[in-house]
Amino acid sequence: MDTKKLLYRIDRLPVILPYHFRANNEIKLGDLVYYGPCPEYYGIGEVLSLVDRYCIVDFRGTGLLNIHKDAFETKYIIPIHKLNLSHLLKEM
Repeated sequence: MDTKKLLYRIDRLPVILPYHFRANNEIKLGDLVYYGPCPEYYGIGEVLSLVDRYCIVDFRGTGLLNIHKDAFETKYIIPIHKLNLSHLLKEM
């Protein structure tokens, strides 16, 4: 099995479970986000659309599972800017 090298240090993103208070975030179109419970598997994505409490996220294959688009409840999605994680995105 091939081991995919991740472009960012996604393994250093904090795991945030959906019932945790930090999982209640306001998500807007264009936000950079990650899937809270499994950051490494999905990677970092951009919110493409919002419908009620669901959103479509384009991950562009940045994670280990090479997923491009998926739909989630917003309670599972964590915005990068709210956690001030820009220093993690620049590390290689």
